[in-house]
Amino acid sequence: MESVIISANARPNTGKKGTKATRNEGLVPCVIYGGKEVIHCSGESLAFRDLIYTPAFKLAELTVDGKVHKCVLQDITFHPVTGDIVHIDFLELVEGQPLKVMIPIRFKGVAPGVKTGGRLNQKVRRVKIKTTPDSLVPELFVDISKLKLNESVRVSDIEVTDKMEVMTSMNIPVATVETPRALRSATAEEEEEEEAAAAEGAPAEGAPAAE
Repeated sequence: MESVIISANARPNTGKKGTKATRNEGLVPCVIYGGKEVIHCSGESLAFRDLIYTPAFKLAELTVDGKVHKCVLQDITFHPVTGDIVHIDFLELVEGQPLKVMIPIRFKGVAPGVKTGGRLNQKVRRVKIKTTPDSLVPELFVDISKLKLNESVRVSDIEVTDKMEVMTSMNIPVATVETPRALRSATAEEEEEEEAAAAEGAPAEGAPAAE
């Protein structure tokens, strides 16, 4: 698992005034919970960039007062106007203690339906799983090598280990091979031509069939 190393400072003043003062200093207030104690800290906004602005799932290693806390990003608040990071919640990883995380989905193989002109539409990019820290993975896979036109793979098709529990509904489609409009039109025209040809070759009503 890839980790982002972050240097943070302990934040003794946790009230509204203290939090506001932290932001005025250009720092992001953070809280680490899930371990033996709740830790309030802060760090520079740029330090969180590689953890937040990425589709990848990464761990965070926050060093506070010389002690390293291995965590996962749990929640983040952005300013509604500026988009700046306002607050971050981290969940500390504790050996053997289950946690829930959102893991990205990747595809395995090439869908036959795409080879025949279809378009692969990914409807779900992450799923929630419940597992322990030792079983965390950066991504999950689903096989699309048998996916034909107008067929779907669902959450139930995602490959997981017996140490993972998928919390997202199993019936939700993850990806579908859709038939493009141009291909649908071409197929419809072919069907009409075939029907017309069959009609021309059919005997007139009441006429004897050819022996």
